[in-house]
Amino acid sequence: MGLVVGLGVGVGMLLVWMALSAPRVEKRPPTPGRLRRMLDQAGLAGTSTGGLLVVCCAAALVAFLTVQLISGTATVSTAFAVLAGYLPLTVVAGRSRRRQRELAEVWPEAVDSLASAVRAGLSLAEGLIALGHRGPEPLREAFTAFATDYQVTGRFGESLDRLKNRLADPVGDRVVEGLRVAREVGGGELGALLRNLSGYLRDDARTRSELESRQSWAVVGARLAVAAPWLVLLMLSFQGDVITRYASTAGAVVLAVGGSLSLLAYALMVRIGRLPVERRIAS
Repeated sequence: MGLVVGLGVGVGMLLVWMALSAPRVEKRPPTPGRLRRMLDQAGLAGTSTGGLLVVCCAAALVAFLTVQLISGTATVSTAFAVLAGYLPLTVVAGRSRRRQRELAEVWPEAVDSLASAVRAGLSLAEGLIALGHRGPEPLREAFTAFATDYQVTGRFGESLDRLKNRLADPVGDRVVEGLRVAREVGGGELGALLRNLSGYLRDDARTRSELESRQSWAVVGARLAVAAPWLVLLMLSFQGDVITRYASTAGAVVLAVGGSLSLLAYALMVRIGRLPVERRIAS
């Protein structure tokens, strides 16, 4: 009996020692999906992906009922319901692109303000906190939240990680990682590093703006090419003797093939005229 008790105590102590001495495996947070990333980049971090999908379904239902009331043709109503259901995703994607352009334009000013704060004798963390009050308007909310995180936790690296998540911006990722390296390396070259970074960001934003203005005609042309046939179909919906022809099987096939070709042509035109997309930098 004593042998069994001693063996049990020994096994228990061995298990406790293994649990305490084993290295901890840090679980990485799950990679956000495409919809989640798009919402974050659009500045809609408080909106859930489920809420966005509900809006898409609601738009599709309203479009189906409206066109069905006008045309009385289920196939045509279904086609417009699919288009309306995709519309909220297009709006969010457009907002994401506009927000990234807006942030790219104000980042050089923010880095200049940070360089001025460092030259005035403030630490890097204090300079970042000051951007919440005196920085560019689109960035103030994110840096105000950074100030709160840093004051509560006192951990500069973790506060930078949360700042990156709030910004959800490729340019912001480069700035944050540059500041992280400057903080870790230290030295008296921080001011020069910030000035060089500001000049690089300003040149990059100017070049990208010129390229986007030159290729905007391709995007506008693609949108007009896709929208024109569906606007004509919507006008035909008011003519009952014409629109009822799409209620047949052949009419449904025409709508399906036309919709597929429209989406394919739009995707190809946008891809041909699209500039290289900057990738996020992982922490």
